[in-house]
Amino acid sequence: MTAGARSSRHGAELQDDGAEFRVWAPDARQLELVLESDAGRRVAMRRHEDGFHVARVSVPAGARYRYVVDGRGPFPDPASRFQPEGPHQASMLVDARGHRWRDDAWPGVRLHGQVVYEMHVGTFTPEGTLDAACTRLDHLADVGITLIEVMPAAEFPGRFNWGYDGVSLYAPYHGYGDYDALKRFVDAAHARGLGVILDVVYNHFGPDGAYHREFSAHWYTDRYENEWGEPLNFDGPHCQAVRAFVIDNAAYWIREFHLDGLRLDATQSVHDATAPHVLAEVAREARRAAGERDIVLIAENEPQDVRCLASPDAGGFGLDAMWNDDYHHAARVALTGRREGYLHDYEGTPQEFVSALRRGFLFQGQYYAWQKQRRGTPVTREPAAAFVHFLQNHDQVANTLRGERCSTTSHPAVVRALTAVTLLGPETPMLFMGQEIATTQPFPFFADHGPELASRVHEGRRGFLRQFASFASPAGQAAVPDPAAVATFESAKLGFGDEVRELPAFRLHRDLLRLRRTEPSIAAQSREALDGAVLTEKAFVVRWFGPGRELLLVVNLGTQCRDVAASEPLLACGRDQAWSLLWSSEDPDYGGAGVVSPVSAYGWALPGTSAVLLALGAGGEPA
Repeated sequence: MTAGARSSRHGAELQDDGAEFRVWAPDARQLELVLESDAGRRVAMRRHEDGFHVARVSVPAGARYRYVVDGRGPFPDPASRFQPEGPHQASMLVDARGHRWRDDAWPGVRLHGQVVYEMHVGTFTPEGTLDAACTRLDHLADVGITLIEVMPAAEFPGRFNWGYDGVSLYAPYHGYGDYDALKRFVDAAHARGLGVILDVVYNHFGPDGAYHREFSAHWYTDRYENEWGEPLNFDGPHCQAVRAFVIDNAAYWIREFHLDGLRLDATQSVHDATAPHVLAEVAREARRAAGERDIVLIAENEPQDVRCLASPDAGGFGLDAMWNDDYHHAARVALTGRREGYLHDYEGTPQEFVSALRRGFLFQGQYYAWQKQRRGTPVTREPAAAFVHFLQNHDQVANTLRGERCSTTSHPAVVRALTAVTLLGPETPMLFMGQEIATTQPFPFFADHGPELASRVHEGRRGFLRQFASFASPAGQAAVPDPAAVATFESAKLGFGDEVRELPAFRLHRDLLRLRRTEPSIAAQSREALDGAVLTEKAFVVRWFGPGRELLLVVNLGTQCRDVAASEPLLACGRDQAWSLLWSSEDPDYGGAGVVSPVSAYGWALPGTSAVLLALGAGGEPA
C-alpha cells in the first residue's frame, strides 16, 4: 500500500499528514469525534453526500476515540481497527505500518497439496494468545500441516468465545494479543513454510457489542431469515456502504495481515439477490489485495451448493473449496454407530466412502429425509481438492453432549483406519486442533456473555442438541455444559510439549502425511485416476492408477474377513506383478495390534478394523 492510500472506505487510518476518521451514518445530521486520549476533545465531522462523516485530525497512533451521533453516545467505531478494552469501550487508532514484515519472498498458497489445521487461538495453548501459538508452529510443520485455519479472531464481547459472535470485524480480538500479534503469528508461520487463513463471518453481527445500528438502521434487512441474528443488508436500500464494509474487510485481512486466504462462514446465510453476488465481490477483491501472492478461499455451505465454486461469469462466487459435511456425517456414523439428528440420512457404509472419494458430495440433489427436501447440487468437473474432508471440526466436536472427541467416543482402530482414508484420499484433508495427538480434551461450545444473554444461549444450546435422541433426555439436557462457565472454556485448552512426538497418534498422522506428499499417485489428488469398490458390508478398496506407482488401500471397518471374494477387478495385478505391503494402521508404533497383510499367494483375507496400503511392484510373491 502506498503512503496515504486508504485500505478501506470505513474506519480511521493514520496517514503521513495526519489521521482521517470516516464513519457511515447516512441519516444522522451531525457526528462528533471524541478524542478521549486528548481530554475528551470533540471535533465536528463534515458530512458527505454518500452518508459518510469525515474528520482529519493530527493525533498519534494509540489515540483513543469514540463518536457522538446527533447527541447520543459516545459509541465505539463500527470499523475500529482495535478495541484494547473490548467492544463496549473506546476504539484505538493504530499504526498499520508498524510491523516490519520478514516474508517478502513468501509466494502465498494454492489449494492443491494443502493439509488444513483448524485452530481456536484461545484454547490452542494454556495462555490462549497468538504469541503463545507461535511456539507450536514447529509442531504443526513436523506433523505435516501446511495451512492453518484460524477460527474467527475479530473482536467479540467477554473473555472467551468461539469467535462467531464477532462485532468489530476489522479489529483483532484484544484478548489474543496487541494489534500486531496476528501479524507476528503470520510472519512466524510463513518462516516455517506454513500458510494462514482466517475464518470470517459475514452473515450477521454478534448479539452483544455491535454498535452499527446506533449509526444507521440500514445495516440490517428484514427481507431474509438468519438463525444467528439479523441478516446484513446486501441488496436493499442504502446497501452499498454495507457491501463495501464487508468487501473491504476481506481485502483488509489479506493486505494488512498478509493472510493466505479466508474461510467464509455459513455462506448460505449471506443473502444477496443482486449480481454479482457480494461473495463474488469478496473473492475478487481479496485476490486483488493479495497482488502476486496466491490465496485460498474456502466456503462453509450447509446446502452444498457448488455455485460457491463456479466462476462469477457462470453466476458463481469464484471460491476455491467447500467443506464436505457429507463425508464427515458418514464417518461419524461409522465411528459411533449412531444415526441421530442430522446424521439421520447416513449409514457409514463402504459405498458412502467410495462415493465421497470419487464424487465429492454424497447428496447432489436427492431427497434428504432429515430436512424433508432435496439436498446438494451435482458435482461435475470440480477438482477433488475443492472438497475439504474431515473427521472433526469445531462444530462437529461440540455437537456432542460434552464436546467429546472421536478419540474418546470411538474404537481407536476404527479411528486410525478412517484417518488413513481421510489423509490419503484425493480431497483436501483438514484436522481439528489436537486431533493429530488424539487428545481427549473436549471442545464444547463456550461464549462469555452477561447473565441474561448467557441463560438464553445455554437454553439455545440445549434446544439444538435435543435433535439427538441420546441428548434429549432430562439427564442429557442437564449435562450440557454451560457455555458461559469459565470451566467450560478451560476444559478445551490443549496442554502439550515436545513429548507428543512420541505419541502413537502423532506418528500415525506424520507418516500418513509423508505418504501423501511423497507418493506421486496420492499427491496428484486426481479423482479421475482413482477408483473404489465395496468388498463386504464393512470393507472397501481404493485404487490409485497413477501418475506414480499403482497403490491399493484396503479398509475393513468390521471384523476379520478370512475369505474375500477375489472377483473384484480392483484387487487384480498383472501376471508378473504383486502387491507389497507399504503401510498399515495396525502398526504397533501407532498403537495397533500388529501388521498383517491382506493378500497372500492363496488369496485375500482382511484384518479387522484396519487400513492397509499396498504398492504394485514387479515379480515376487505377494506380501
